[in-house]
Amino acid sequence: MQFIDRVQLMIYGATVVTVPFKSRGDTGGYMFSKQILLVAAVVSCFFHSGQVLAEGEVRNELSDLFTATDHSIEQRINKVRIVGLGAAIIVNKEIVWERGYGFADKEREVPFTKDTIMNIGSISKTITGAALMRAVQDRKLSLDENVNRYLPFRVTNPHFPNAPITLRQLATHTSGITDRSSVYASAYRFGRDSPDTLGDFLQDYFVPGARNYSEANFLASKPGTHREYSNIGAALAGYVVELAVGEKLSVYTKSNIFAPLRMTNTGWFLSEIDLSKHSTLYIGEGLPVPIQLYGLTTYPDGGLRTSVNNLARFFASLLNGGAYEGGRILDRESVDEMTRLQYDIASKPDNVELSGENAMNAGIFWATKRNLTRFGHSGADPGIVTMMLSDVDNEIGVVLIVNTTVPQEDRDVYGAVFDDLWKLGEALRVRAHSKTGEYVTCHSHSVASRMIQQLLLTQRGDKT
Repeated sequence: MQFIDRVQLMIYGATVVTVPFKSRGDTGGYMFSKQILLVAAVVSCFFHSGQVLAEGEVRNELSDLFTATDHSIEQRINKVRIVGLGAAIIVNKEIVWERGYGFADKEREVPFTKDTIMNIGSISKTITGAALMRAVQDRKLSLDENVNRYLPFRVTNPHFPNAPITLRQLATHTSGITDRSSVYASAYRFGRDSPDTLGDFLQDYFVPGARNYSEANFLASKPGTHREYSNIGAALAGYVVELAVGEKLSVYTKSNIFAPLRMTNTGWFLSEIDLSKHSTLYIGEGLPVPIQLYGLTTYPDGGLRTSVNNLARFFASLLNGGAYEGGRILDRESVDEMTRLQYDIASKPDNVELSGENAMNAGIFWATKRNLTRFGHSGADPGIVTMMLSDVDNEIGVVLIVNTTVPQEDRDVYGAVFDDLWKLGEALRVRAHSKTGEYVTCHSHSVASRMIQQLLLTQRGDKT
């Protein structure tokens, strides 16, 4: 029996790290009942139940798994002319696989990688939600307080003037605020960051007599009783956070979310990120056509720019109770409240079913998908489609960001690619399943590093 505290292996330039593992029955140290023997350079062998498996045998098993995923995804995106995408898989709250496909810039043949930056659409709301929960955690906000307590102007549904609108309602899309399309479209500024301020936009929308005010900005439903997805409502929540913490959301999230999680390729504005890493965006109508990058006045609802690696780090932190690789953004109680299903029989909106074929529920800027079997968020904007979902047990998470909007008749491809990634995640979970210990991370996609990761994955399970 061999006792190992920590193993760090360097192979072909890839870093593979095992974090401490403690199996049932250990009296001290960290126990691996199977041993890893590395012969550097050409040959690596794995001792399994007294048998030595040649590198080629392990290599073939791993190669089949990853090659099948690569082949399926590449075939799908080539068929509908998706230019590029990034993907990451989280298993047991650790990023275990991340990769780019295609191009970030087709004309210049710049590959799409795990570090390619692009805007992620409405998944941005989950960052706004985390910032909101951080302000609640720090006792600067209350989810159930009338938002007018924090605002320099009043927001009141003219159909129900005595009914308060709360942050919880904004975050679960039950506030009664609706997006008037002609006004919301003006929030997009192509070719640059928006020169308009978030506060001015919202004041124009909500204050009677202002330029964009209308009773049509509100549903004829009492706040809290009907669900309608609202981007402007999410932007209002972000603005309330700004007022409560005394700085712009972009500044607050940089210090309280991006820095602790080492999200170095993330920002809300074009002026904040390295444009040399930013993907070109494409609209697919026959051949994919590049479009200008754009800014968003209501940026808390959809303006974040990040990489698939950085977004996966954020997602993993929430699946792990608010922390990832030593960086903490929320305490566990705040994450529990953020991800708790907020609708029950007594409080559900009148147009929501909690069970059956069309069942859904929501957290704080999170929502269930696929009939309550997935939980997270998705996004879509000109030239982008994004998905970030986990299973309800937080064992598998998949992040997908795509830089091409394809025609309506081809849009099933996004779900199909996501399903390919989910199947890979399930396969990795089976190999990694254990009731104790932590996961193995691998930060390279060479065949060698994949092989070593799989060797380490096979160490998991009950050591009896």
